[in-house]
Amino acid sequence: MKKIGVGLVGFGTVGAGVVSGLQRNGDLIAERLGARPVLRKIADLDLDSDRGVTVDASLLTRDASEIIADPEIQVVVELIGGTGAAKSVVEQALAKGKSVVTANKALLADHGEEIFALARENGAGIYFGASVGGGIPVIRALREGLIANRIETVYGILNGTCNYILKRMEEAGLSFDDALAEAQEAGFAEADPTLDVDGYDTAHKAAIIARLAHGLNVPSEGVCIEGIRGLADEDIEYAHDLGYKIKLLAIIKRDGQDVELRIHPTLVPVAHMLASVNGVFNAVMISGDMVGETLYYGRGAGREPTASTVLADVSDAVLDFASGAGGGRPVSGSGSNGVRLKAMGDVETRYYFRLSVLDKPGTFAEIASVLGAHDISIASVLQKEEQQVGKHVSVVIVTHHAKESRVVEALEKIDAMGIVGAATIVLRIED
Repeated sequence: MKKIGVGLVGFGTVGAGVVSGLQRNGDLIAERLGARPVLRKIADLDLDSDRGVTVDASLLTRDASEIIADPEIQVVVELIGGTGAAKSVVEQALAKGKSVVTANKALLADHGEEIFALARENGAGIYFGASVGGGIPVIRALREGLIANRIETVYGILNGTCNYILKRMEEAGLSFDDALAEAQEAGFAEADPTLDVDGYDTAHKAAIIARLAHGLNVPSEGVCIEGIRGLADEDIEYAHDLGYKIKLLAIIKRDGQDVELRIHPTLVPVAHMLASVNGVFNAVMISGDMVGETLYYGRGAGREPTASTVLADVSDAVLDFASGAGGGRPVSGSGSNGVRLKAMGDVETRYYFRLSVLDKPGTFAEIASVLGAHDISIASVLQKEEQQVGKHVSVVIVTHHAKESRVVEALEKIDAMGIVGAATIVLRIED
């Protein structure tokens, strides 16, 4: 049986899961492939911490260049993370014609264009299934299973930390801060949760999906990214009363040559499949012109789910080398097909507004007048009965489809009115 050498750079949580998976199921993988992946070297600066897995000391090194230079290693697995040392390792491996397996969403989101070009130039394979969705095979679906489809829409719950926080706010009535603290205590949120709760982690994953689905080279600026930090439990309650749940969604839609890409808290109907995705689970709903709606669901992070996808990519790379394909399958979406990012101001969707307004006659008429002047049609109004005459009370307005730029203009005028006591809370709705 042909043996293909594998080098691992990054022996952290997921790296240890990859090693454990190879030890446990290496024979099974070899039997299924007709070729055997052989772990020849592991590089990490920390060689002393207990990873819960035993490896031969001769495999360990602190110098990743040993893996790059080793002619018996055809596949390099990069699990360092970040865009510094990881970028150097990936570029050096590709320049030598080695296949690269990575779970590095930030690297591919920020430098995907140059990395994919380098892979093509050197006939090298790059596999990145674990960069989006952990154990969910969404990247594989886009690269292979849905390749005959024009992708119309993608809705993704791509961050388990945010999904856990939102669920706890919903079911236990916790504030955002209390739900975040609980998530950190449970190990579901980092000490510094910025990447997760402010939407950047989701944005990195959405950029990768947009490239595969539409060939869109996502710019570093111009994408709407809003996280869940500061989301009020009051809005979760109002959403429930209106028949919705709030989810942090990545939304990708194509309209001709324009691709809409936005990340923000979104009201989703309680009957929608994505509304039932709870806790640390992820889900991605993809609609293709031929297949219709498809749903991919599972654990979006964690040692074994992510390692499972990494090993699936390693298996693909091994099979390509064993069959003589070497460089593997090309990355779809070169960014040269004329698609462009749709300006957020041109996006049209439904909206949820929560206004703090004086409870006095004529107040709502003034607000409705401003909305009407900006072509914003009201679908429903919700105000819980409160004996607060002459004081500020919460009024929730749900709109029909409206243009983002017109909404921004209207709310600037409304928030400047003397009857409004605080900036209007704005959430978008996807039915």
